[in-house]
Amino acid sequence: MAGQTGGPALPRARGEISQAVIDHLRGSGPLPDPAPADTAEPYGDDLQLALYLCYELHYRGYEGVDPALEWDPGLLSVRAALERRFESTLRRDVPPGAALDDTLDELLVEPVEGTGVSHFLQEHATRDRLRAYAAQRSLYHLKEADPHAWVLPRLSGRAKAGMAAIEYDEFGAGRAERVHARLFADLMADLGLETAYGHYLDDGHAEMLALVNLMSLFGLHRRLRGALVGHFAAVEITSSPASRRLALAMKRAGAGPAAEFFYTEHVEADAVHEQVVRHDVVRGLLDDEPGLEADVVFGIGTTGFLEDRLGARFLTDWGAPKPY
Repeated sequence: MAGQTGGPALPRARGEISQAVIDHLRGSGPLPDPAPADTAEPYGDDLQLALYLCYELHYRGYEGVDPALEWDPGLLSVRAALERRFESTLRRDVPPGAALDDTLDELLVEPVEGTGVSHFLQEHATRDRLRAYAAQRSLYHLKEADPHAWVLPRLSGRAKAGMAAIEYDEFGAGRAERVHARLFADLMADLGLETAYGHYLDDGHAEMLALVNLMSLFGLHRRLRGALVGHFAAVEITSSPASRRLALAMKRAGAGPAAEFFYTEHVEADAVHEQVVRHDVVRGLLDDEPGLEADVVFGIGTTGFLEDRLGARFLTDWGAPKPY
C-alpha cells in the first residue's frame, strides 16, 4: 500500500469496539459502528484502547496502516462517539473545582505524610517495580510533550511564548540527545526494557491509556485548549517533587545513571517550568480569554483524577500497604 508508515505494530484487541477498529485499520473489516460506545465502560480496556488507536493515527501511526486513515470521515465519527462517552463521564466524575488560584495553590502543597506511587517507590523501589512503572509510563514518555504541542496554534501572546519556551526545553533545546523522550528511552535501556516507541501498548493498563487519551483529547480539540493548559499546569507544578522521589527510587534500586538522570533533569527543569506555566501560560491565557478559567480548572481536576486511578492500580498490583 502506497504511503504506509513504519510505526509500531497494531496491538491485540480488548473487546468488540477495539477489535472492530483494528480490523478496519488492517483493511479486513467494515467501519466500526459508533453505537456501542454509548454503553461501553468509559474507563475500560475496550473503549480506552479503541480511542488510543484512533488518536495514534495523529502521531506515528501503525505498521502497515494507510496514513490516509488519519482523516477518514467514518473513523473520525467513531472516534467522536468514543470521545463523547469519555468526556461526559469525566465531567460527571470530576465536579467543578475551586477558584483557579486556590486550585493551583493546592498543587503546591506537599503533605507531611505523603502517599502515592512516588512516595512508595522512594521507600520500596525494586527493579521489577521500576520496570513495571517505566513500561506503563513509556506510552506517554516516549512521546513526551507531543500532545501539548497541539495547543500552540491555539494560543497567542504571553501564553504562546511561555508554552513554546517550555516545549523547547522538553524537546531538548536543540539537542537531539536531550529530548525528553530520548532520555526516557535511555532510562528504559538502563532497566533492561525494550525502547521502541509503542512496544508496551499490549501491556498498557486501561488507566494509563486513559491518561494518555486525556492529553490527546484536550490537545486535538480547540474548544478544550483551556483544559489542555490546566492539564499541563498540573503536570509541571507537581513534577519536580515527584521527580526527586523517583530519582531516589532509581538510585535505591541501582537502576543506572540514565535512569537517575531522567528524573534529576525533571527536578531542575520543572521547578523552572512551574513558574512559567503558572505566571505566563495560565495567566497569559486567561488575560486574553477569561472565560476559559473553568476549563483550566477542569483540566487540572481530570488530570489528578486519572493519575489517582493509575496510582491506585500500581499500588494494588504491588501489594502496597495503607496509607499508600
